[in-house]
Amino acid sequence: MSRKPQTSPSARKGRTSPRGGTREQAAGDIDVDALLEDRTTQIIVCCGSGGVGKTTTAAALALRAAEKGRAVCVLTIDPARRLAQSMGLTELDNTPRPVKGAALDGGSLDAMMLDMKRTFDEVVEQHATPEKAAQILSNPFYIALSSSFAGTQEYMAMEKLGQLHATGTWDLIVVDTPPSRSALDFLDAPDRLSSLLDGRFIKLLLAPAKGPARLISAGFGIVTSALNKILGAQVLTDVQTFVAAFDTLFGGFRQRAESTYALLQAEGTAFLVVAAPEPDAMREASYFVERLAGEQMPLAGLVVNRVRTGAADGIEAVDAEAAAHKLAGGSAGDVATAELLTIHADRMRAAAKDERLKKRFSAAYPGVATVSVPALAGDVHDLDGLRLIGDLLAGAKAPS
Repeated sequence: MSRKPQTSPSARKGRTSPRGGTREQAAGDIDVDALLEDRTTQIIVCCGSGGVGKTTTAAALALRAAEKGRAVCVLTIDPARRLAQSMGLTELDNTPRPVKGAALDGGSLDAMMLDMKRTFDEVVEQHATPEKAAQILSNPFYIALSSSFAGTQEYMAMEKLGQLHATGTWDLIVVDTPPSRSALDFLDAPDRLSSLLDGRFIKLLLAPAKGPARLISAGFGIVTSALNKILGAQVLTDVQTFVAAFDTLFGGFRQRAESTYALLQAEGTAFLVVAAPEPDAMREASYFVERLAGEQMPLAGLVVNRVRTGAADGIEAVDAEAAAHKLAGGSAGDVATAELLTIHADRMRAAAKDERLKKRFSAAYPGVATVSVPALAGDVHDLDGLRLIGDLLAGAKAPS
């Protein structure tokens, strides 16, 4: 199956960073407000490893865009429920629900969490006759496939994104992808499902027992006989029944997946890689940047979350440590001062470490725009917290 539209070298040039500069250019900072206010930006995909604040970043971007007048839907496929909590929603499921409390000026904000199986069921119900849909939905093999097959979540994320975009209800959709490298598995989802249903094993299951296929079926009977003993005859029967019923639907699945893939490559889409200033997270960010470039996906830039900043200027870490050492054996006031100097030195060293990691990434990817979000004292758990993150993403200074 051909799922990756081919583009000429001239068309591909700069596609990895349409809003942050090409690889041949110096990128600088991401202009987040310009990205959100640009009405040609229809989809923002936040991807990155786990524990880097990706869900919070997606929610903050969605809220900021909505409060700037955009009609926004934020879709999360992160299993965590933090998005619902921060947006004041008592439930977050497969249906977009309005977020209350946002200071909307002509905009709107809806949020939802992908229900993998429910999305799969909806697709079957929409594209099959009632009789065939009932046959598929009750099939044990389908139930297992729609609940736990590797790649199904990513494939259904593509389905849901395509559905949301096709309605025209929202002019911006923000997608929060799963944690870890599997966040980009949706790029492979059409091929994965193709390999399952177009595979030789499945075709043999459907091979007619007549004509030239009789010899194949006779030989395959030996294999199925062995599998029947191991798995039970009912398992193979369930697989055969499912594939026979699902076969007529699969072409539509593949076509829609290819359409969504092309949508993700379009200029109206922007990918944001989210990382934390830690070696492992920055290595993962490099992987995401390389993978997106290889797939010709439009990269808007890198968000580095929870960046530690230096304390009061004018005292270097080494000087603070030296002074703390001299004061450590003095009066109670001297000891307290020494402890403060030690804390200052630790913060300065941590800030210097974060800065080195950011500079190393920028040196390796000079065409990738970046924005740093300072570390906050506490977690984000409400709309005000999301607004603060949005301000920081847009370049505001952290509160002192």
